[in-house]
Amino acid sequence: MAEARRGAERGWYLSARRQREEEEEEEEDEDGESAPLLPPLPGSVRNPPNRGSSFGFSVFNLMNAIMGSGILGLSYAMANTGIMGFSILLLIVASLASYSVFLLLSMCTQTAVTSYEDLGLFAFGSAGKVLVATTIIIQNIGAMSSYLLIVKSELPGAVAGFLSGDESGCSNRSWYLDGRLLLLITSVCIVFPLALLPKIGFLGYTSSLSFFFMVYFALVIMIKKWSIPCPLPLSSTTETLQVSNSTGDCKAKFFHLSKESAYAIPTMAFSFLCHTSVLPIYCELRSPSKSRMQNVTVTGIGLSFLIYFMSALFGYLTFYDKVDSELLQGYSKYLPHDILIMTVKVAILFAVLLTVPLIHFPARKAVLMVFFSHLPVSWICHILVTLTLNTIVVLFAVYVPDIKNLFGVVGSTTSTCLLFVYPGLFYLKLSREDFLSPQKIGACALVIFGICVGLLSLVLIIFNWINQ
Repeated sequence: MAEARRGAERGWYLSARRQREEEEEEEEDEDGESAPLLPPLPGSVRNPPNRGSSFGFSVFNLMNAIMGSGILGLSYAMANTGIMGFSILLLIVASLASYSVFLLLSMCTQTAVTSYEDLGLFAFGSAGKVLVATTIIIQNIGAMSSYLLIVKSELPGAVAGFLSGDESGCSNRSWYLDGRLLLLITSVCIVFPLALLPKIGFLGYTSSLSFFFMVYFALVIMIKKWSIPCPLPLSSTTETLQVSNSTGDCKAKFFHLSKESAYAIPTMAFSFLCHTSVLPIYCELRSPSKSRMQNVTVTGIGLSFLIYFMSALFGYLTFYDKVDSELLQGYSKYLPHDILIMTVKVAILFAVLLTVPLIHFPARKAVLMVFFSHLPVSWICHILVTLTLNTIVVLFAVYVPDIKNLFGVVGSTTSTCLLFVYPGLFYLKLSREDFLSPQKIGACALVIFGICVGLLSLVLIIFNWINQ
């Protein structure tokens, strides 16, 4: 029965592909824009043009999928690669991320499927589908855990900062200063209800808020560059600050290489991964077409690159080699009661909290596709899977000690696979172009780059752990 079902499933995809090939000559509409990427499914009705997410909301949703906890680790990456080294690597990763999305959209045009998992099925059968879905589940759990780890570490300090000195110091055991308890409350009251929404397009309003929170974060980091002295104070807990006499700590490095540089590319790959959300966002885009979705992608990745670079640069120029793996921790040490820093903490906390539900969508879809594809769609299954994912993510956030470990491991494994390796492999397998065509050469280079960078980074990270 399973073989018959898989055969029927692949048969429909082949039929849809043949139908698409016959319509290739008619893909250009009167305005010169590509026709909608996919034909409607059998028995379905195409949404009217006024339905679906607008271009702006789709960009906000994509940027919300891109931007999250990664913004807090990029200054650390710059400190360990240098300004020029970081700039080159960040530009390469952003460009390759946009190119791999282009490959995904091209394959959707050829195969008439609209999910990352189904591309794996079409390319490599059931094993490919399960592999892609499992990778998505692991990566999204790691991403959501890193976001909630920020909530656990920063929310108690934000709460204490808004209290008077006597109240915040009277008892460190107060429930409202317990990071784990606050994490549980926010997960139950904010993350879980938003993750239960049936369509990803409903999060357009929250995604736009998250975007403005990230912009505010970048602006405050730029402003506060001149509020913290350099050389940095050695201690901010005593009445008299002890200041280092080493002015060498205040010189920016253009290129730098150390054992911590192994975390740089994985952190960048983690920061730009949006591929699990691209196709769901496309499916709900108003007047969907390949060119329109590519414009959404280029706009979202371009704006994210700008915000990432500016916040990383000014965060690095504030702390230089003393920057923490989680940027806000440095401001908590040296400006513990600064009003702007307290507000930016609240802003970044809201931003990551509003990002977690968006990541729930592809993770839940992958779980349903792998484990419950034989069951009819129901609200009970929807709720149970969402609750299970939320529980796993909260547990990881509670027990993982350092955010750079999440960035390093998840970024060098699942993120590089989803960002570089899988899109290139699928294109090489599915495209009918000649192997020496520019697109196939680019796809081959993408695969080689992803495998080499991922393995090298993972080996160096494990080596660092062993030698700590």
